[in-house]
Amino acid sequence: MYAVKIFTLYPETFPGPLAGGIYGKAMRNGLWSLKTVNIRDYADDKHKTVDDTVFGGGSGMLMKPDIVANSLDKNISKGEKIFYLSPKGKKFNQSFANSLSKQNGINLICGHFEGVDDRLLSTRNIEEISIGDYVLSGGETAAFVILDAVLRLIPGVLGNKDSIKDETFENSLLEYPQFTKPKIWEGKSVPDVLFSGDHAKIKSWRLSQSEDITRRQRPDLWEKYLKEKNNEKH
Repeated sequence: MYAVKIFTLYPETFPGPLAGGIYGKAMRNGLWSLKTVNIRDYADDKHKTVDDTVFGGGSGMLMKPDIVANSLDKNISKGEKIFYLSPKGKKFNQSFANSLSKQNGINLICGHFEGVDDRLLSTRNIEEISIGDYVLSGGETAAFVILDAVLRLIPGVLGNKDSIKDETFENSLLEYPQFTKPKIWEGKSVPDVLFSGDHAKIKSWRLSQSEDITRRQRPDLWEKYLKEKNNEKH
């Protein structure tokens, strides 16, 4: 079972949308589990204080390292990897998701205020992870993004495991266009090649479409794809 632990100031946020659809079913079938840890429960004063002012001045507050560390130490076994959701972190992508899905589980810290005391990251060997170059009010939203990307890769969660193979980013290309019935809709017809029955031609058409879309819309991915393609020749 893939074990998910979320460290947050707002445990009521979870499981949220993960309680329904394929993820809710997968949880009920024992493919993954969720434990939410309320960081505030580990504060030791009567007001349950979890933040304080920043040394050296500056706006905002920081989450206290002793409180967050206490919540981690009481709930995580030695050797388990911990990730802190932060705009300063390593960029999360499909390759990262694939890697995380092959682990036994994932531990995510959802930050708030101006973040956490930097000493927490170094003493607990915590890796920062970012879902993009923008700032959110808290890490909970980012946690949902990461879990959505990772959980679907766990064997048994998706009904058709082959559906993952041709998806966007799996081979550094954006996904090709797809069509369903009716064959002609508002004057637009489905490409004839998809009715040819020639699987080689269909595969070639889909690859050319993926290449064209990637070249136009994501030049960064296109360059990566060309490098990988060139490396395969050598």
